Formats: sequence, C-alpha cells, structure tokens
Amino acid sequence: MTDARYQMPENIIPGSEAVLIPDPWHLASEARLADYIALLKPRVMSLVVFTGLAGIVLAPVPMHPFLAFVAMLCIAMASGASGAINMWCERETDALMARTQNRPLPQGRMAPEHALEFGLVLLFFSIFLMGLAVNFLAAALLAAAAAFYIFVYTIWLKPRTPQNIVIGGAAGAFPPVIGWAAATGHVGLPALVLFALIFFWTPPHFWALALYRSEDYARAGIPMLPVVAGARATKIQMLIYTLILFPLSLAPYAIGLGGSAYAVIAALLSAGFIGMAVWVLRDKTDRAAKAMFRYSLLYLSVLFAVLILGRLMGAA
Repeated sequence: MTDARYQMPENIIPGSEAVLIPDPWHLASEARLADYIALLKPRVMSLVVFTGLAGIVLAPVPMHPFLAFVAMLCIAMASGASGAINMWCERETDALMARTQNRPLPQGRMAPEHALEFGLVLLFFSIFLMGLAVNFLAAALLAAAAAFYIFVYTIWLKPRTPQNIVIGGAAGAFPPVIGWAAATGHVGLPALVLFALIFFWTPPHFWALALYRSEDYARAGIPMLPVVAGARATKIQMLIYTLILFPLSLAPYAIGLGGSAYAVIAALLSAGFIGMAVWVLRDKTDRAAKAMFRYSLLYLSVLFAVLILGRLMGAA
C-alpha cells in the first residue's frame, strides 16, 4: 500500500519503477504549529517589534493604546511574513548550512508552496490593516521594508555581493521609522537617527556571526565578507563600524531624544563595543566573535530600552 504521505506521479506505467514524490497537502497536515512559528523567525521579530515600539513611544504625538497595539501587530506580522518568504527563497541553501538545516522546509516538514502562501497572506493582511487602521504612510513604509528585505536583500544582494548585509541592513532599520510614522503621520529627523543607528549597527552584528559561521556560508555559496575577503579584512571593517557607532549612538541625546542618563549609558556601551571589536581583531579563535555577536544584541536592546524608559518616565 502506498504511504499516505506520498502520491504516485502521473503517466507511470503499472509494474515499472516509480519514484514516490511528497504529497504537499499531507505535508501541510503534518506541519506543526511550531513549524509555522519557526517560519516567522521569532527572535528576529522580537527585536523588530521592540525597535518599532521605540518609534511609537518616542514620537512627539501620543498614540491611542489600541492603535499602537494594532501598529505593533502589523509590524510583527510583516516581519514574520518576510521571514517566511525568506525561508522559501533560501530553502535550498538553508539545507546546506548547519545553522539553518533544521528549519521546516529543509527538513521537509512543510511544503514550500504552503510556506510561501502563508507569508504572502500574512504580509498583505498586515499592510492592509496598517493602512486601514493607522495611516497610509506607515503602511507604505511597512510594504517598502518588506519589499527591500525580500527582493533587494534576499533575492538580489545576498547571493551576489559581500556587501549584502551593509545595503540590505536598511530593511532591519525601518521599524522605528514605521512606528514614528504610525504615531505622527510623517517621518522626522529623530526617526532617521534611529534608522541610522540600526543601519550602522547591523554590519558588525552580522559579521560577528558570519566569522564563526564562515564555513557554512562557503558551503552554501553565499559571498559573505569573511568568505570573500577573509577574516582579517572583515574584522577591520567591524572595528570601523563600531567607531562610527560611538558618535552616532550619542545623536539621540544631541537632538533631545534621550537624556543625560542615556548619553552616559550609550557612551559606555559604545566604548565596550569598540573594545569587543579590538578583541575580535586580535583573537585567532571564534571565541571573541561569538561574544561580540551576543554583546551586539545586548547593545542595541539596552540603547532602545533606555530611550523608551526615559520617555515614559518623562511623560509620567
């Protein structure tokens, strides 16, 4: 008896050898809730939502709590949808990398077309809801961020250039701008400062990961900077970006977005980031790169948390 998970291809002569192919509808029924959650890239989504919240909280115009919740929900859905479509696009290279080979598509726990449909429906619904419930500028920015991540970064840049994460990092810098536009209906200088902060943070953050995962990227044929230019050149670039981040991290204080407490914390964290980059440059193992990757997540999270807390305490 033929296993229900498979279907017989058409035009097969009875008695001849037949290759059973997966039945996508049965795969859909076997896909667990955890697989659909994995498609959303929840760890990435959490940072996207948090920085989007910063845009809403820091905006000079108070936003109704319910509308703020809807805006955050839309940002979360669009982020997750983009992650799902990204996994559909990269399902073959994901199967070649140890870091990603256990995802639902490489493991065959879900049919690729269902992952794509899931992502597209979620993306279009999030954009539609943002435009209908909040405002059209926020919806347009949400659509632009998703399109940039899918078409510019995933499809065009990532498989072609070692500068993929530099240019493509703009996609991850959109959330505070979207949050700001949701609250105010326009894009102001403070929102652009937050955008720049994430934009220049992204390369040293991601290159730290790429350093100790370089064999993965080489196996998958992805031209990340450590694969193309080598480890030392990558480490020098990381140090340069952390040096740029030091004055940039103080820009929110300079324009009145953060107070003196923020300035002190930002200076200390940025000095620590530079110190981590120097350690990575001198280290011959992967230890420093792994530590810098973890520190980079802490760095951005604390900066935005201090900005949010400062604004909430000031409002109180």
